[in-house]
Amino acid sequence: MANKVKEIWKAGKVAVNGWLAIPSGFSAEVMAQCGFDSVTVDIQHGVQDYMSMVECFQAMGAHPVTPMVRVPWNEPGIIGKVLDGGAYGVICPMVNTKEEAENFVQYCKYPPRGTRSNGPIRSGMYGGAGDYQKTANADIICLPMLETKTAVDNMEAILDVEGIDGVYVGPSDLGFSYGLVPKLDREEPEILKIYDKLIKECDKRGLNPGIHCSGPVGAAKNIGMGFKLVTLLNDSGILATGAKSWVNDTRKGSGGKA
Repeated sequence: MANKVKEIWKAGKVAVNGWLAIPSGFSAEVMAQCGFDSVTVDIQHGVQDYMSMVECFQAMGAHPVTPMVRVPWNEPGIIGKVLDGGAYGVICPMVNTKEEAENFVQYCKYPPRGTRSNGPIRSGMYGGAGDYQKTANADIICLPMLETKTAVDNMEAILDVEGIDGVYVGPSDLGFSYGLVPKLDREEPEILKIYDKLIKECDKRGLNPGIHCSGPVGAAKNIGMGFKLVTLLNDSGILATGAKSWVNDTRKGSGGKA
C-alpha cells in the first residue's frame, strides 16, 4: 500500500488529516469516506485502546486513507505494536530533545537503522510475506510532537535527527508550556513567531511540519503559514459541533416552541 501522505508531500501539497477519539470501527469507516488524506487513531488522549485501533484500521481499509496513530508516549513497546497493527505513520507526544527524537526513530525503524522487532502481524494488508520489511523504513512516517518550551529550545537539534519526516505541533500543550490558555488555534505573537521559525527550519531540511487545528478556518490559516499537514479537530469534536449547531438552529427556528 502506497503512503498517500508521502505522495502528497512529494507533490508539494498539503495533507488533510482526520482524527479518531471515538473507539468505534463505524466512526472510523464514516470518517474514512469524508475525503481525508490520512486518519489518525489517538491512543494518547482519545478513548481508544489497541484493539479499537485495529478495528478502526480494519474499517478504514477499503478507503484510500493513510492509517496513522498518535501513541501515548515515546516507548518502544507501544510504537512497535501500533506499527505491527498497521499504522503507516506514528505521531509521538512530548519529544523534547535530540536524544528523545533519535530514540523515537529507532523504535520506528527496522535494523540497521533502528531497533524495531520483526513481527508485522497485519503485514498481509501491504503485500506478500517479506515485502513489508523491505519498504517499511522508507514508507512509515515519523512525526515527533513539538509541544513544550524545552522542545522549542531544542528545535534545530530535533529537526536534524535523521529519519523524522517532520514535526507535529500540539498547540494546546505548547501554549500551556508558555503560561497561556490551552487551545488549538493560536494568535499570540510569541507562538506565531515559533511557528514561523519552525516552518523555515523545516523548509531548510525538506521536512513537513504538521499541526492540530480546531476546524477549517484554523487549518486554512496554518496552510497559508506553510504547514504541510493539518488535522481537523477530531470525530467527537466534529460530532459535538454539528449537533450543537443543529439543536441551536432548531430552537431558534421554532418560534419559542422548543
